[in-house]
Amino acid sequence: MSSWLDPLLGPLRDPAVQQGLVAALLIGIPCASIGVYVVLRRMAFIGDALSHTVLPGLVMASILGWSLAVGALAAGLVTALGIGWLSRRRGLREDTAIGVLFTAMFALGVVLAAGRYDAEDLHHLLFGDLLRIGRQELPVLALVAAAVLGGLALLHEELELASFDPSYAEVIGVRTDRLRYALLLLIALTVVVGLRAVGVLLTGALLVTPAAAASLLAHRVHRMMALASLLAVGSAVAGLYVAFHTAVPSGAAIVLASTACFGAAWAWRSLRAAKGAR
Repeated sequence: MSSWLDPLLGPLRDPAVQQGLVAALLIGIPCASIGVYVVLRRMAFIGDALSHTVLPGLVMASILGWSLAVGALAAGLVTALGIGWLSRRRGLREDTAIGVLFTAMFALGVVLAAGRYDAEDLHHLLFGDLLRIGRQELPVLALVAAAVLGGLALLHEELELASFDPSYAEVIGVRTDRLRYALLLLIALTVVVGLRAVGVLLTGALLVTPAAAASLLAHRVHRMMALASLLAVGSAVAGLYVAFHTAVPSGAAIVLASTACFGAAWAWRSLRAAKGAR
């Protein structure tokens, strides 16, 4: 006897969905948590750039038979350090340095990928697929997620202070330049996690959109992180179910679900502001 709950409970019997749900937790929480600092420090462009620049690392890892996560991490770390180094050079603005590395690394990835991937493999690389995550990948995702969350916990006070009042942070002895390098490296680690869910092209959205929605509804950093994590995981689960029941790619469905959450948060904030103005 069929039930209206079948579309919700039926997929849970599929091992691919079970692994995808675990991955949704391991991906959504670190992306959303560090995304709060990405939003507060107006680094959305950096997050998007880092997600695109890991493409050559992914392709080289595939060619050499290495883990894709290792290749993505290597490319992300090189890019993060490159952005940090170039942005400190006189006469070169940070957004210019990002633009140069972003386009060069992505173009290199496209050149390396030419002729080495069929259309389906390249599609999953660019847009991600939670349903294709294997059980053997979950420990790697868990390790990276733990590293990101552990780094945020250690640097929380300095990051929060530097995000809201960087001048005062420098006065009291916070090394904001080193802190920025550390944050860039954590973002690079997070991008490696996000790639498995939404791919190269959409990881920036997973970093920014849930955190942006949370910033409209909360004012304290820890509340933003908790709410952003809830929205990110919820969006990932929603995207997973949409992908299971339809031909829609899970990465695109996750991003659209996150965007819907942002739209709802914006509408709620606007409604409350309108009521308060009366």
